[in-house]
Amino acid sequence: MRKIIHIDMDAFYASVELRERPDLKHLPVVIASHHPRAVIAAASYPAREFGLRSAMSMSQAKKLCPHVVVIEPNFEKYREVSAQIHQIFQQYTVLIEPLSLDEAYLDVTENLQNIPSATEVAERIRADIVKHTGLTASAGVAPNKFLAKIASDWHKPNGICIIKPRQVQHFIYDLPLKKIPGVGKVTQEKLKNLNLQTLGDLQQVEEIFLIQHFGKYGKQLFLYAQGIDERPVQVERQRQQISNETTFDDDLTLAQCLPYWESLIARVWQSLVKKQIQARGVTVKLKLKNFQVLQHSKSFKHALNSQQDMQKAVHILLSEMQIPEHFQFRLIGVGLYQLSEQQDESQLSLW
Repeated sequence: MRKIIHIDMDAFYASVELRERPDLKHLPVVIASHHPRAVIAAASYPAREFGLRSAMSMSQAKKLCPHVVVIEPNFEKYREVSAQIHQIFQQYTVLIEPLSLDEAYLDVTENLQNIPSATEVAERIRADIVKHTGLTASAGVAPNKFLAKIASDWHKPNGICIIKPRQVQHFIYDLPLKKIPGVGKVTQEKLKNLNLQTLGDLQQVEEIFLIQHFGKYGKQLFLYAQGIDERPVQVERQRQQISNETTFDDDLTLAQCLPYWESLIARVWQSLVKKQIQARGVTVKLKLKNFQVLQHSKSFKHALNSQQDMQKAVHILLSEMQIPEHFQFRLIGVGLYQLSEQQDESQLSLW
């Protein structure tokens, strides 16, 4: 039986900023740009008490909380802290799957410290994170990734939830379907129309029924209903493409998505530089609220020279797509392809 931990930092961006501004600790703080159509990248827990949350527009946030404190995001700083946390993970296991700057899966079945208890490993990791960064993390411990991710949210902030193999069926039976990763408002509404509202409800229907209504995702829903998730913890490896994407809690227009492209581009470019390779192709991906995927790619004669080159290429791709203003998206992503070993093309222009 596998032992999987999902670590999720508590209000990560906001918490990093509040380390340097303890005077703001008890005030409603959000991380957002001063763009006219900015959306919240992160909200502190006091801000959440006013109903503020990630992906909410700042105009709406200021209506709910006129005295909200706004701090400009500093993604370079967040990446540095994330790297510190990743180093802590590496003291316990080599099987690490980062999901973003502030969360990751760890397979500790055979960990480097030879600790038999996954719960003890999770507690040590959380203590190390506090010791070395001053930040808190929540953890979920379970036999698979699906359950570990749900568990990490169970006792937030600064909590831990353990789901033992014998507890799985009892734990998931009354679980609302909105707790399933990937089930957003649209899927939730579709499930509700089928009179399916809990994982226990899903257990009562045939696999073929779910596949007919949800395609390939229906098979995944069927397995989740049994508490089954055989996906391995995937360690980063050399790939045909380097990409990153983010899913929103609420559907956003293209204009509302704009602040998120910068962080996605930065993550992908950082990965490219770290691997000491170069790329000649750029791709963007947007998933509509009805799950339709829009994608556009472009190859260049020469490799991209800088993160600014990549940013410019992404803006060109989005412009060429001519996306209607009323379209709403639940996910956006960006990637680099046509990867090769670094060569000296620093003087060659893409444009």
